[in-house]
Amino acid sequence: MPERGALSRFVRVEPGEGAGLLWSALSFFFILGGYYVIRPLRDEMGASTGSGFALNWLFFGTLAGTLVVNPLFGALVARTPRRVFVPAVMHAFAASFVVFFGLLTLLDGPARLVAGRFFFVYASVFNLLVVSVFWGFLADLFRSEQAKRLFGFIGLGGTVGGIAGGTLTIVLARRIGPVPLLLVAAALFEAGVLCLHRLAGVYRVDAGAAEPAAEHGDGAPPGTGALSGLTLFAKSRYLLGIAGFLLLFTVGSTFLYLAQARIVRISFADAGARTAFFAKADLVVNVLTALTQLFFTGRILPAVGLGPALALLPVVTAAGFFALAASSTASVLFAVQVTRRAAEFALVKPAREALFTVVPREEKYTAKSFIDTFVYRSGDALGALADRLVAFLGLSPLGFAWLFLPVAAVWVANALALGAKQKRLAESQER
Repeated sequence: MPERGALSRFVRVEPGEGAGLLWSALSFFFILGGYYVIRPLRDEMGASTGSGFALNWLFFGTLAGTLVVNPLFGALVARTPRRVFVPAVMHAFAASFVVFFGLLTLLDGPARLVAGRFFFVYASVFNLLVVSVFWGFLADLFRSEQAKRLFGFIGLGGTVGGIAGGTLTIVLARRIGPVPLLLVAAALFEAGVLCLHRLAGVYRVDAGAAEPAAEHGDGAPPGTGALSGLTLFAKSRYLLGIAGFLLLFTVGSTFLYLAQARIVRISFADAGARTAFFAKADLVVNVLTALTQLFFTGRILPAVGLGPALALLPVVTAAGFFALAASSTASVLFAVQVTRRAAEFALVKPAREALFTVVPREEKYTAKSFIDTFVYRSGDALGALADRLVAFLGLSPLGFAWLFLPVAAVWVANALALGAKQKRLAESQER
């Protein structure tokens, strides 16, 4: 197989895997390309929303948005086959960008500020949902052993897409302004949908939909109800462990994000400069991530296992807090965010998505969506509350860094336990 010969230089691809791997990587290229076009716009609106208190409230608005979206998504999954609802989510996201382009272009003054804040909340909810749906779809198509080998390369497709999206934003943000970039993002998402259709064709997804199907058969919708994700999540200690890992991750991320907003607001005077700073950070992150995913991820994960890969994130996060405590400047912030996010995307993200390859199909969609959206944004809300508490108590950045160390230790223990549990489940399925 020609494609396998070329791919085998970078990833351990087996016969019959080449086409599915390439369409997966290409679809993720366009999806993350679109996301990295709007991410700097979202971050700029968050940084310019006003006081830190106002930005904290945006995190609570995002959490409320996930409460609305999850039952709607659960109902969609319960009624439609995978071939239909996966592209439908992408189409809805693309269409919404066009709507926001109109609102942010036509409105002015306080009305535009409100629209910008609503866009921040909306983008924060749906960017998680669209990535969760994509990876849930892949966890349904690939086995655990394949995920360890191939998810890094698929992630590389998204990373290269992020580089392309970030480059477009750097070039266009000052020339045409941030808002017209929404139309670019919409076009990229539509291209991603076309690739998803080809991927579904390779794996004959829902090919038996015309015939009566057994529970979780190929033609059956993978969900059973609007609240099935919450029910399945509450019953599984394994899923609760994944949620705990993600909760600790998002609390730490929120602290860093709020520190980022404060530092960037002080360091840069106008919206174009702030947007360009965020886009440059995204570009460097994606270049480092691409190099790691291309040469190391597919080899490291099978060699060291998922647990140690997941445990890397709390170590890097704790080190980042100490670095910012020593110097709260834009250059140090840049280094901390680039290092942490590169580690997350290159190793931790593929490892975390591989955790879902060993759970039943419904959990891969509905429970995973609940974890990736509501639990994630709950961590944001808790982080925002903790940030206000730290400010109220007058705790110094160095004091907070020391306080975070025991949290990081619990986080590491949770990561190692998840890796061991996933390995046991995978081995039991292969017997």
